[in-house]
Amino acid sequence: MSEQHRMASADSAGENLPSLAGHFSNGRLERVLRNGDFAVTAEIAPPDSADAEDVYRRAALFDGVVDAINATDGSGANCHMSSMGVCSLLTRKGYSMIMQISCRDKNRIAIQGDVLGASAMNVANMLCLSGDGVDTGDHPEAKPVFDLDSMTLLQIIRKMRDESEFLSGRKLTKAPPVFLGAAANPFAEPLNYRVHRLAKKVVAGAQFIQTQYCFDLPLFSEYMKRAVDLGLTEKVFILAGVGTMPSAASALWIRKNIPGINIPEWVIKRLKGSDNPKKEGQDICVELMQQLKEIEGVSGIHIMAFKQEESVKNIVNRSGVLDGRVPWMPG
Repeated sequence: MSEQHRMASADSAGENLPSLAGHFSNGRLERVLRNGDFAVTAEIAPPDSADAEDVYRRAALFDGVVDAINATDGSGANCHMSSMGVCSLLTRKGYSMIMQISCRDKNRIAIQGDVLGASAMNVANMLCLSGDGVDTGDHPEAKPVFDLDSMTLLQIIRKMRDESEFLSGRKLTKAPPVFLGAAANPFAEPLNYRVHRLAKKVVAGAQFIQTQYCFDLPLFSEYMKRAVDLGLTEKVFILAGVGTMPSAASALWIRKNIPGINIPEWVIKRLKGSDNPKKEGQDICVELMQQLKEIEGVSGIHIMAFKQEESVKNIVNRSGVLDGRVPWMPG
């Protein structure tokens, strides 16, 4: 079996695989990144349903084109199937999952328990997030927790993994072997602080980063240049976020209402001038992926195709960013 094929089939659910030298997890995502391959991840939209088949159908859209799938955790402060539930279902099928953990809804007791439970189910990757405010979602009257933030969450899970201890100091009988991730927004004000915040997340324990949508390539290129100059890209894998805009109206709404997402005017003009704006948005995504791959320090792409998940396979294949490599697929 070739090394590439071995990597692609490495962490099927149920296998008790040894960690490779210098690795923290048994997961495919970490193996792909440390092998120097350009990685592709995507987000699955958890269903408003208790039917497992809804999850399987959504995951199948990504078969053969992504290295890992993010299961979002109450994204936008809206109710959906839990990240833990989605990860539980899909790890059984052999998918490589990234469990998102939002500090908004749970305290440190619940979160540490979830980390152990997810790791026991072979979830190899965890993305630490503070979480959107409840006022943006469908339960604005809910009581937010925010016992932790993304920085302290990274530190706690790293302590569990590396020191085999809960935050309280109580010993674990088996530490969770996980690859730790965090989010970054290169476009939020103040811009000069963005790379320093990235550095703080690396110090806290982040090993991979998934960024906010990257439409403004000159600004993102400058961000990456500073990250390279500071040596951060030698310590963390950065996956640049891309998305598909279905219309100019959608892009304008996002630009106006979601802080830190900079959608340049050229994107709006192309969407407005197209007879098929949905396809135009996908074309823009393909072009951005190709250009982002050429930026020094970028280790992969994270695709956020909200309500356009069925387009992801075509987008990845058209972009050519995988260079002929075929990520894992069922069967």
